[in-house]
Order: sequence, then structure tokens, then C-alpha cells
Amino acid sequence: MSKSLNDQGQYKDNIKPYQPKPPYVFNCLKAFVVGGLICMLGQGIQNFYMNVFDFSKETAGNPTVATLILFAALLTAFGWYDKLGQFAGAGSAVPVTGFANSITSAALEHKSEGIVLGIASNMFKLAGSVIVFGVVAAYIVGMVRMIFKALF
Repeated sequence: MSKSLNDQGQYKDNIKPYQPKPPYVFNCLKAFVVGGLICMLGQGIQNFYMNVFDFSKETAGNPTVATLILFAALLTAFGWYDKLGQFAGAGSAVPVTGFANSITSAALEHKSEGIVLGIASNMFKLAGSVIVFGVVAAYIVGMVRMIFKALF
């Protein structure tokens, strides 16, 4: 058994010079540009709500997030968000749109199993942990803030 593990190690050492080097700088640049464009789109949507519907900066936030979620869900449904993710990598995982993509893709994947057992039960498998830890973290931060406010 140790011989096969040794052979695998030698194989990896032998093929290393022939493997292409990952383009780290180019990948980071693509992620930065695409993530920035998504954020710029969000800012444009927020400005639209503020100028057209006369929302304040605070009240324009919720419809902006809802619009970004809708756009990401539609792009996922048409299969375009996956192509964007393959191109941009982490740049397409900007929190709101990446979260919407993960939920929508899981729902689409399990739609053949029905609404309750397929879509509803599988839709939050990936995103459920994000929601739970987000709520728990918000609770802890709120409690710490309340304690500090009461003490100081």
C-alpha cells in the first residue's frame, strides 16, 4: 500500500513541470471587474429608485436588493448566471446575487420532485446555513452592542 502512495507522489512530482500555471492575476482582475460591475448595477438601481420614486437612501435599499435578487434569479433560470460564474469566479458571488443564484439553482434542480418535497425542501440546503449563521451572528452582535450601551 505504501508503494502505491509513493508512486502517486512521484507521479505528481513528475507532471508538475508540465501543468500550466493558473493565471492568478488575471483571475483576480476578472473577479474584481465583474464584482464591481454588479455593485455598480446595484448602485444604479438604487439611484433610479431615489430619483424616479423619490425614495430616501434608506428606503431605496430594500427595493434595490429585491431587484438584484430578481435579476439574479432570472439570469440563473436562463442559465446565464452560471456562465458568468465560470468566467468571473468569486466576482459573481457578490452576496446578494450569489445568494439568489444558490437558492434559484437548487430550486430549479429539484423542481421535478414537486413543489413541497422538491423545491421547498431543497431550496435552502446550501443557503440555509448562511441564513442561520447570519441570524445568529446578528443576534450576538446585537446583544454585545446592547450590553456595551448599558455599561458605557
